[in-house]
Amino acid sequence: MQTGWLAYWELCRPFTLLAPFIGFVAFALVGWKGQAELSLLQSLPPILFGALSAALLNAASNIINQYFDLEIDRINKPARPMPSGRTPIRTAMQFCGVLYVASFLCAVLVGWQFFIIVIFTAFVTYAYSGPPFRTKRSWWLANITIAIPRGCLLVVAGWTAVRDVWELEPWLLGSVFGLYILGAATTKDFSDMKGDEAGGCYTLPVKFGVARSAKIIAPFFVLPFIFLFAAAGWGWLHGHRLLLMGLGVLLSLWGAYVSYLILRKPEELTLEANHVSWKHMYLIMLVGQLGVAAAYLLQ
Repeated sequence: MQTGWLAYWELCRPFTLLAPFIGFVAFALVGWKGQAELSLLQSLPPILFGALSAALLNAASNIINQYFDLEIDRINKPARPMPSGRTPIRTAMQFCGVLYVASFLCAVLVGWQFFIIVIFTAFVTYAYSGPPFRTKRSWWLANITIAIPRGCLLVVAGWTAVRDVWELEPWLLGSVFGLYILGAATTKDFSDMKGDEAGGCYTLPVKFGVARSAKIIAPFFVLPFIFLFAAAGWGWLHGHRLLLMGLGVLLSLWGAYVSYLILRKPEELTLEANHVSWKHMYLIMLVGQLGVAAAYLLQ
């Protein structure tokens, strides 16, 4: 097992950092394409500092979640750095504090609108697992407090690197990814049912059972991208219309395939910590982010 700094890197859950970093850059480029004041070279510093801030904040929120879920992880994920003892709890939390500070400092360099989003996101991600809120105890609040910062606000945050937060377009795009995460985030809960129930966290599968929960989340892999297709077709978005519509079709079909994997044998979701649907969930997110950026840059 990894020890030392490699264990701290594992503590950050590095695979989950790709979506906020790439997503921020992608939607900052979306915003940059529609403004004429700054060249791409002039826009690069706030974009890169913002992407770094987003990734650092995600790493910090991963650690704070593991800290408050320590007893649950002793059941569900005993090999993780903190429950296994490879990273002392005190030094892990000191490392978490450093990540938070670094994220806030990077956010200041981007601008006050982004800084406010980062502070709000830090609060929401803390509320997911930390007292007195601990929204993950509620099957419906849990996914909302994941979808808002990691779906909707990530899009808006990238936009604020170069544009104003009060424009409608980033919120429309954010609603697509927020709605997607609202359902797709549950894919991680199936294999954690034993520990979550013991810890008083009534996630969707704990509350409704495996088969019913699979049916509840399946539409969220398709409907958001149908909305993307429609919004592009109706001219609400200013990217390349045909590319955005094509992306909506591609992601809808991909999401339908993931829904099939989930509904075919939902009980398998409880057996694997990293079921293939969880991997598809992240890949759909990444392809969606890059696809939207490409559609705007090629307009």
